Amino acid sequence: MRSSFLSESPCDEQHIHGYGFNPQSWLQVERGKLPKSSYSPSSIESLIKIVEPPVVPLYKPLDYVEVLSRIHEEIEQCMPSERPGLYLVQSQVFRGLGEAKLCQRSLHSALRCASTVHEKVIFGAWLRYKKRGEEIISDVLASCRKCCREFGPLDIASEMPVGNFQIFGSCEMGSSSRVSSTVTFQIRDGRVTCDRRKIASLSIPFFSMLNGPFTESQLELVDLSENGISLEGMRAVSEFSSTYSLGDLPLEILLEILVFANTFCCDRLKDACDMKLALFVSSRQDAVELMALAFEENAPVLAASCLQMLLQELPDCLTDDLVISLFLGATAQKQLIMVGQASFLLYCLLSEVAMNIDPRAETTVCLSEKLVQLAVTPTQKQIAFHQLGCIRLLRKEYNEAEHPFEIAFSAGHIYSIAGLARIAGMQGQKALAYEKLSSVIASNLPLGWMYLERSLYSEGDRKLADLDKATELDPTLTYPYMYRAASLMRKKDAKLALEEINRLLGFKLALECLELRICLYLALEDYKSAICDIHAILTLSPEYRMLEGRVAASKIGTLLGAHVEQWNTAECWLQLYERWSSVDDIGSLSVIYRMLESDAAKGVLYFRQSLLLLRLNCPEAAMRSLQSARHHAATEHERLVYEGWLLYDTGHCEEALQKAEESISIQRSFEAFFLKAYVLADSGVDPSYSATVISLLEDALKCPSDRLRKGQALNNLGGVYVDCGKLDLAADCYTSALKIRHTRAHQGLARVHFLRNNRDAAYEEMTKLIEKAKNNASAYEKRSEYCEREQTMTDLQTVTQLDPLRVYPYRYRAAVLMDSHKENDAIAELSRAITFKADLHLLHLRAAFHEHIGDVPSALRDCRAALSLDPNHQEMLELQKRVNSQEP
Repeated sequence: MRSSFLSESPCDEQHIHGYGFNPQSWLQVERGKLPKSSYSPSSIESLIKIVEPPVVPLYKPLDYVEVLSRIHEEIEQCMPSERPGLYLVQSQVFRGLGEAKLCQRSLHSALRCASTVHEKVIFGAWLRYKKRGEEIISDVLASCRKCCREFGPLDIASEMPVGNFQIFGSCEMGSSSRVSSTVTFQIRDGRVTCDRRKIASLSIPFFSMLNGPFTESQLELVDLSENGISLEGMRAVSEFSSTYSLGDLPLEILLEILVFANTFCCDRLKDACDMKLALFVSSRQDAVELMALAFEENAPVLAASCLQMLLQELPDCLTDDLVISLFLGATAQKQLIMVGQASFLLYCLLSEVAMNIDPRAETTVCLSEKLVQLAVTPTQKQIAFHQLGCIRLLRKEYNEAEHPFEIAFSAGHIYSIAGLARIAGMQGQKALAYEKLSSVIASNLPLGWMYLERSLYSEGDRKLADLDKATELDPTLTYPYMYRAASLMRKKDAKLALEEINRLLGFKLALECLELRICLYLALEDYKSAICDIHAILTLSPEYRMLEGRVAASKIGTLLGAHVEQWNTAECWLQLYERWSSVDDIGSLSVIYRMLESDAAKGVLYFRQSLLLLRLNCPEAAMRSLQSARHHAATEHERLVYEGWLLYDTGHCEEALQKAEESISIQRSFEAFFLKAYVLADSGVDPSYSATVISLLEDALKCPSDRLRKGQALNNLGGVYVDCGKLDLAADCYTSALKIRHTRAHQGLARVHFLRNNRDAAYEEMTKLIEKAKNNASAYEKRSEYCEREQTMTDLQTVTQLDPLRVYPYRYRAAVLMDSHKENDAIAELSRAITFKADLHLLHLRAAFHEHIGDVPSALRDCRAALSLDPNHQEMLELQKRVNSQEP
């Protein structure tokens, strides 16, 4: 096993051993050979290597709230044609904040208000690319007799503006009445007789030739043999002059006619031919070949159709040399033909896709350089030049990277100073790098990334002080935790090292942090915990490679598997039950991963996996697991349930209900009833739905299932009873759930105690949950509702330490400060969280505080930024209207 690991690794055995990952030493079969205290600082140094965080190629404005507010205001006031570009910038802000759903929503808005076919094609392709992997949803919707064509191909010809064509010579045919009303064109050995008046009406050149002071105007036979048109093509031209339409012609004939129309300036004929040719684009090869013709003959409809075909095949088409040559070789004139005025949008999309394929590739550089050439506004320059600088930096082209970073920084992208500092550091000028960042910190509102970046150019206590400040300002940054944990491990303080990295993993499941924790566990020979984290990594990213990409995580998992206890199927279910009951989500993932490697029923397991991933805030991985559940469903009624959850999770509630009912019609099952109850409870505003939901959950509980799912159903049923005011029935449900160790039922029972005016019992119930749950930030938050203010503040402070992304504690503390007339402190408390968490509720409350103290501009700013997060939030709209009325 070990030899196969080494031979399949991308580097040789000596290299791996030299790097510090030595299976023979770290994974001893004979446990007694290496005592747990035998690790040395040098071996830890080689194993636990913390890589400097990258300078990310994203748009990261200094004050994203101000930028979002300005964009929102401009969208309200600008011309309709300017809105798509503004929504693009908004999407780039959200992308820089890591808000994938908000980024997609902005692209949706851009598509919805797109005013040209090119914008529609680009934004449609962008959204299709963002949603790749969700194609299965279209298939599932089709089975509900509902077609999902949200980002389907457009009928380009119908979307293009109709030309206003002049008909030449329609009233007079020249001075001589003796000229024949027909004209015959000689095409080599054949002839085509046409109506002189109608042919003349096609263009000024034809009108002049047939009615002006030219020899042909007196002739009845004109030789066009040298004009590249065939007999069949000329007949089609003659027919068009009478009907203004082209019949079903072969591609070769249409190509002849297009060239002919351009030669004789027949705009209407050219337009008709352009539209007909667009119908022939059915593959990538067609698109590449016909795009060249579209450029040569200035055929915008054909070019747009070719572009649409190419963009439909993202990201694959960017690995095609012919496609890359086409995009990189497009001059300004060719871009105008291909994409109208939307060149920046197109190359912004292409460069993003190329970055995701390979940020170091030459193609990525060239597309990014193209984007730079197209950048006009300051914001476009910030986006394009910063991205190019990051690509050059990744490629270690430091001299070439410096210039774009400087331009981006000069245009107002302060984050680009990180790139300039990295270059100075790489060139041995650490003091200069430190000074650059110190200057930015002194000149602007300090942000976490500034201190993180400055820490890279200092050592010892000064470095740790900067990292601590970075965490204080932005607790979501991973590098400070990793550095501190590694430093503690080098000092042989394994317990504190684990505590440090667990601080982050308690609220952010970052793969690089899981990898570091695995290394810590390996150093301690805690293989059981290490393999648990390996399984979590492989669940999230099956192809993940560790140790700077040198070793596949799956290989390390295989090695570790020989050093941990093996479980049979029954033991696995017991282990899953134990971990699920203790709210140990990563531990539960590990057990499910093990079970999936056996012959167990995979559909059920993938479904459980998807539930865990949703709890861990990993929606994309959850979607993959749910798709796998559908694929491995053992029966049709089981498959219908998983399809229902797929539809529900993507916002198709009506169709999800349909799937649940279909499943029930085949077989009454726990999961089908539970799905129907869940969807109705979540989507129904009618109070009568409560009785239906109760009935469905009772039906579910009568069906066979395991205790994990029955506990969830009892918990949900208790919640419905509480909403209906039936507290005794709710308490019975929660008590029954607790008897089968559904730990979260403590929270529901606490709510019942509180509604019965027994606050102390509610507090005690939540304390039980805190003691049992491994992940208990939400339990502390809920318990804070059932205690006195001093204890509430203590609990909420604990919540912030465990999970700084939970916004309720900041809002509560701010409200307490506001009640104490400490307005500035209250606003500062909210601002502290807003700097790293784009949250509507935080912005809403801060806007209200600003309004209260009479700071109308700041209130308006927060209102507009909040409406960028949710444009239809009613309370936010009302607050904005009220604040607007106060503006002078």
